[in-house]
Amino acid sequence: MNNLANTNPILEALELKFDAINQKTETHLEGLLWSKPITYWDYIQTDALLNLQTQRTVLPDEMVFIMYHQVNELLFKMTLWEIEQLCHSEKPSTLFFTEKLRRISRYFDMLTTSFDIMGDGMEVEQYMKFRNTLTPASGFQSAQYRLIEFASTDLINLIDYRFRATIDRNTPYSHAFEHLYWQAAGKDHLTGEKSYLIQAFEKKYRQEFLRFMEEYNNINIWQKFKQLPESDQKNPELIKAMRHYDYTVNITWVMGHFNAAKKYIESGQGNGEATGGSDWKKYMLPKYQRRIFFPELWSEEELKNWGENV
Repeated sequence: MNNLANTNPILEALELKFDAINQKTETHLEGLLWSKPITYWDYIQTDALLNLQTQRTVLPDEMVFIMYHQVNELLFKMTLWEIEQLCHSEKPSTLFFTEKLRRISRYFDMLTTSFDIMGDGMEVEQYMKFRNTLTPASGFQSAQYRLIEFASTDLINLIDYRFRATIDRNTPYSHAFEHLYWQAAGKDHLTGEKSYLIQAFEKKYRQEFLRFMEEYNNINIWQKFKQLPESDQKNPELIKAMRHYDYTVNITWVMGHFNAAKKYIESGQGNGEATGGSDWKKYMLPKYQRRIFFPELWSEEELKNWGENV
């Protein structure tokens, strides 16, 4: 180690860092002479972020709609960031597990309470005009939300109830994919033909979804929970965090979304259909889809009445 590092413990630490990757400390320090000071707007990429909103109409409330959904996607990304850390941790402690669940739940709590921004923040007349320019796009096509589902629970819990008896952990992912609960929302019930909504969605994301399903098959949140020592699986705070996350994502957030959509779709100013053409009530309402990430953590009575009293 040279004299440079001996003058300061920080320089010594830098020397060790760069030695580990066969780099010269002096070269990196010299580079600092020509670097610019960091600013808030450069760090946050403010200019780029604020130029990502592109309206399709001249109606001002469309901007509310665009920005609100972009905020949703950012929070989905934050959720996936926490899930990745939890699920790829070889042996997470109960404290670490609980903290990650609490963070994830806070993100969805924020999403749930934020629906007033969209539900009460747009004129119905404006929305019913600009929504016609969005067809056949739909919030159904949020890929990040699907990734959150895949990473949260065993795949069987995302399979349409009608097909669960024919699918198990040995079923090919491609076959399971065709029987996910949300597939029904994009198919003609008489012909079984997929709508453009789901065809476009699958064309862009199908391969990514299949890879993700396989990656998280044995490391999703539920599987990581089951890998904890039995005593930890009975930890009240952890169970509370698991149940809160499950309920928040699959009931509270869904109902917030449903009620906001209902206000506009059933306003009497349109045809009462979703922009993507899906059977939006049966797709969204928890009592129909019964999406439950951790069914083993709920009582028989709670499972029976899932989504009924909301």
